[in-house]
Amino acid sequence: MAENGPAGNYIRLLESSDLLRHTVVKDAVSSLRLPAGSSGLDAACGIGSNTLVLAEAVGPSGHVTGIDISASFLDEARRRVAGAGLAGRVSFETGDLLALPFDDDTFDWLWCMDCTTPLAENPSKSIRELARVVRPHGSVSILMWSSQQLLPGYPGLEARLNATSKGIAPFRNQMAPDQHHFRALGWLRRGGLLNCRAETFVGTITGPLDEGQRDSVAFLLDMRWGGVAGEVSDEDRAEFDRLCQRESPHFIANDPDYYAFFTYSLFSGVVG
Repeated sequence: MAENGPAGNYIRLLESSDLLRHTVVKDAVSSLRLPAGSSGLDAACGIGSNTLVLAEAVGPSGHVTGIDISASFLDEARRRVAGAGLAGRVSFETGDLLALPFDDDTFDWLWCMDCTTPLAENPSKSIRELARVVRPHGSVSILMWSSQQLLPGYPGLEARLNATSKGIAPFRNQMAPDQHHFRALGWLRRGGLLNCRAETFVGTITGPLDEGQRDSVAFLLDMRWGGVAGEVSDEDRAEFDRLCQRESPHFIANDPDYYAFFTYSLFSGVVG
């Protein structure tokens, strides 16, 4: 059972978001055509949601190793894997995404999702470190949140929220353009990878939503724009609270005709 406290609360929020993101992740993993029986690394695996999808993709003779720097996340990941009956096909280790605790050429492929901020500090070096643990002709793949339309009927408000510091995260004003996560094809090429490609996957949300789905939408809204009150007008802040707070009687995801979408972009390349 997930722990209580801030870490436990965040784990539950991640579990909630999986309700909406699961199909997108499965589509992205499927596009990679990971070889049956292969071994791979889920770098910065979090609570293991993607690790389970990856393990299913490589089949019963494959193996997936997940690493994360958070002990709480790894405990939850082990619980989830055991509950899915996949403990023999998945293992977890504590590790740093930028200093992987594995020998060269250990895995057939590597997967990393939603971790562009640390990679962007020194993209070429980061990609070389990821590629180091992958055997020649194996793949390195990075999946990242790339866009959204979550406030149907309020395009002006959504545009202003997208222009805040959190709305354009993980990009920051002091970063060079080449550090922007949409420049990841360049990261992969400068990191020595070959046959680099990019593809975008869309997740669709349509009402009426059940309680779990509404919780997931609330998590997405907070993830994108929570905490930017000081960067928008009082009027926009009040409208955000009215539409985006789960406890509000006007919470936008309560609308039975609610429609929204979000995209994830997959960047991948082959180790030479």
